[in-house]
Amino acid sequence: MSNSAHIGLTFRKMHGAGNDFVVIDSRGRGAVTTAALARALGDRHRGVGFDQLAELRDCDDADLALDFWNSDGTTAGACGNATRCVAWLVMRETGRDAVSIRTERGILHAVKMERRVWVNMGAPITDWRAIPLNAPHDPMALPLPGDPVAVGMGNPHCVFFVPDAEAVPLSIEGPRYEHDPLFPARTNVEFASVIGTDHLRMRVWERGTGVTLACGSGACATAVAAAQRGLTGRRVVMDLDGGRLEADWRDDGVWLTGPVADVFTAVLTPEFLAGI
Repeated sequence: MSNSAHIGLTFRKMHGAGNDFVVIDSRGRGAVTTAALARALGDRHRGVGFDQLAELRDCDDADLALDFWNSDGTTAGACGNATRCVAWLVMRETGRDAVSIRTERGILHAVKMERRVWVNMGAPITDWRAIPLNAPHDPMALPLPGDPVAVGMGNPHCVFFVPDAEAVPLSIEGPRYEHDPLFPARTNVEFASVIGTDHLRMRVWERGTGVTLACGSGACATAVAAAQRGLTGRRVVMDLDGGRLEADWRDDGVWLTGPVADVFTAVLTPEFLAGI
């Protein structure tokens, strides 16, 4: 952590429907996050705690770039709720109603509509190679108990439709499928049940993190899977453990919206950073 270890490191804590993030703004100085820093910060007892860490960077072909880290020190290709939260921050900072954000997924566009920030998370990935799966299986009919659907949203998702999402033991079923050989890059795991017209109850186990209160890319994947199965239309409201998200699968991609909470800004001490 060289330079940062001598002066401390400012960060922001945010959440979207209980899906919580550490946000580090590295524009103007270059990225500082490492796997070791992500693991140390992600420790809810000895660090700060988060579901994902999002780091802002300068970018030539978009307003900014975003990198995502899981609490186990691995990286993530997409994080819908963190993208929404950062877009909200940048819109507040600039006074603009639209912002472009480069991620591993590509350039994502966020706009303020209906008094909310919506982000286009891109087109769903339905090719088995790109999700990825370990063999040419039909993503709509995976060879797993429970007949789940595989959808890629910049990271892999395995979506189960069940009679009662509340009854699923996430801490048991989540890791079982996250590490199934069918998913060479591991997978996020969602369990959803239909509770009304275009209305789902959804719970999630996130790859590299565990049980979370919400997952934006998971909500997008679940909305796509539900529409593909004919359970809902293409615009879906989802009630998650931490709040309500809405996904709208349009011709240009899957758009996501939901609540944004800016909790606090703080500084990591030089002593903490020096110990990493």
